[in-house]
Amino acid sequence: MCGTEAGRRICGRGLRVDMSRSRILVLLLIAGLIAAFFAFDLGRFFSLEYFKSQQQTISGWYRAHPGQTMAGFFLIYVAVTGLSLPGATVMTLVAGALFGLVMGTLIVSFASTIGASLAFLSARFLLRDWVQQRFGDRLRAINDGIEKDGAFYLFTLRLVPAFPFFVINLLMGLTRLPTRTFFGVSQVGMLAGTLVYVNAGTELAKIDSLRGILSAGLLISFTVLGLFPLIARRMLDGIKARKVYARWKKPAHFDRNLVVIGAGSAGLVTAYIAAAVKAKVTLVEKHRMGGDCLNTGCVPSKALIRSAKLLSHIRRAQEFGLQDATARYDFADVMARVQRVVRTVEPHDSVERYSALGVECIEGTAKITSPWSVEIATAQGTQTLSTRAIVIAAGARPFVPPIPGIEEVGYLTSDTVWNLRELPRRLVVLGGGPIGCELTQAFARFGARVTQVEMAPRIMLREDPEVSDLVAQRFRAEGIELLTGHRAKQFVIENGEKILIAECEGGDVRIPFDALLCAVGRVANTTGYGLEELGIPTTKTRTVDTNEFLETLYPNIYACGDVAGPYQFTHTASHQAWYAAVNALFGDVKRFRADYSVIPWATFTEPEVARVGLNEQEAKEKGISHEVTVYGIDDLDRAIADEEAHGFVKVLTAPGKDRILGVTIVGEHAGDLIAEYVLAMKHGLGLNKLLGTIHIYPTLAEANKYAAGIWKRAHAPQKLLEWVGRYHAWMRR
Repeated sequence: MCGTEAGRRICGRGLRVDMSRSRILVLLLIAGLIAAFFAFDLGRFFSLEYFKSQQQTISGWYRAHPGQTMAGFFLIYVAVTGLSLPGATVMTLVAGALFGLVMGTLIVSFASTIGASLAFLSARFLLRDWVQQRFGDRLRAINDGIEKDGAFYLFTLRLVPAFPFFVINLLMGLTRLPTRTFFGVSQVGMLAGTLVYVNAGTELAKIDSLRGILSAGLLISFTVLGLFPLIARRMLDGIKARKVYARWKKPAHFDRNLVVIGAGSAGLVTAYIAAAVKAKVTLVEKHRMGGDCLNTGCVPSKALIRSAKLLSHIRRAQEFGLQDATARYDFADVMARVQRVVRTVEPHDSVERYSALGVECIEGTAKITSPWSVEIATAQGTQTLSTRAIVIAAGARPFVPPIPGIEEVGYLTSDTVWNLRELPRRLVVLGGGPIGCELTQAFARFGARVTQVEMAPRIMLREDPEVSDLVAQRFRAEGIELLTGHRAKQFVIENGEKILIAECEGGDVRIPFDALLCAVGRVANTTGYGLEELGIPTTKTRTVDTNEFLETLYPNIYACGDVAGPYQFTHTASHQAWYAAVNALFGDVKRFRADYSVIPWATFTEPEVARVGLNEQEAKEKGISHEVTVYGIDDLDRAIADEEAHGFVKVLTAPGKDRILGVTIVGEHAGDLIAEYVLAMKHGLGLNKLLGTIHIYPTLAEANKYAAGIWKRAHAPQKLLEWVGRYHAWMRR
């Protein structure tokens, strides 16, 4: 029966029921044993006083029955540690007194590890799935750390008796640490403590209480012992670094504290921070200051979108009570305005500004020639600078897929589309991501016949389905031909006409066009500046491989922004730049892990889409428990007054709590409205706090408050309200 889909579902449900029953039985068994321990006051047998009073009798039994005594002791020790009962410390002393240092250590070492592993497995069986499902997103960093360095963390904790071992057993069971690793590391990590306590037990006659063992000096010794792995880790890092640097000669002195390659968002912020803390920093840019964001990305695209939006509003004149409104325009003038906006913003990222801040700006091509040197080729010649640290902020470029015929028909990208001065009559846009969607709508509003081709089943695939649907509906209403589930197969030229042949479920379709805009993603710039020569690796996603501190293979060479990923947004590039700059300049004293816990973004289509944290489809994919609250902006007074009554605010919260897991906003100025939720998530503010915040009426920002209000009504204490109603009824008598 389980061979069919329906059968598999039935078998799956049956398995889950069996697992639930098994968990209940195990939980009842453990609870029963623990309850019996305390109900029958069995703890009195695990006191130091009791053993000392019975020491002669127990020692006599051991001499008469050595094998049985050791086996019985072993099993009792396993049970005590497995059930996390008090008494393990006393039993360790007893082992030394009864069996001597060698045999006592051997018995306790294996018994304690087996018992700890049983506690570990019990916690894993009973609670791990529930904990990971409920708190999986918040535990992501812990899971990643355990996966990477779990053995190291466990070993450190095992060496420090200040951390209760039973707590370590239970908490580690909730993580993804392999059982084999837990057993092996526990066996080795607890050995030092076991030796100390068993050895103390051999002198049991001199010990009156556990304080005789747990002296301040001994605890300090254990703490120092616990710090050993941390010290060893630093030493290990030093050894690795020496190995990496072995073939390079380190300069006796340095020309610069920092050299930054690339003057986009990440590079500019890195250089700014370095100059602000009085470091000597050189910023190298081979093209234009400001990078993609200023010259070919955020700034020009938003300027184009604004002009397109004005045109769309003019066409909607009757919605605003106007009988008629028209606009005459020349696309060349629109593109001229775009460039004017770029020139107006340009001084913010200019050589003059950064030079005044203390940054040496060089226009040229940089190449890393050693971990401490950068060769810079300029129009005036070539110079080599020695530097203590290097930050790679080389950015990314549009990816052009190797589709047959694409070079012959020619194509535009988000880099080159700004050179247009004549509006294409028929435009094909490849790609349904943020860049493709923004430019699709903008060009359609200027009058181009736009066909958007996306191989996925819907556009904006990273967003929830209803978000994609709202944007798609608007696109189709504005005359855009939206072809999802279509894969670009080939480009041909027939009788002078350019044609895209796309593959779909119903067969091939032919799409004639005049211009092609390729917007299928961006790829990091990882060649041409020395990575290959230094052996700095890249990831599967073709970004520079960095650790959590943004270090590359060489601890003094960092990467941030689009070239490093995992996000390709201007604001995340700036965010990473702080970590790269501070770690590069002060990493010998203190290093900071890059924090990606609250990353917002927006797609500037109409309706606008903004998001921070989880959305519903991600929460389901990751198995994270959540509640969904939705407020429809069509109900908002200001949106109605502005003729923008569409979209919604969708909030994901932890079950039964007002803690925000993620927010998606679709509607007018969504990218601005999301900021309130970004602040709330960053500083741990819940929906109750948002609801208690005064919002100006009438504004679009009230949508955030009303969403919180819907959540509050859904969690109103109904029983209490019933009693309050009765109270008011009584007061009316």
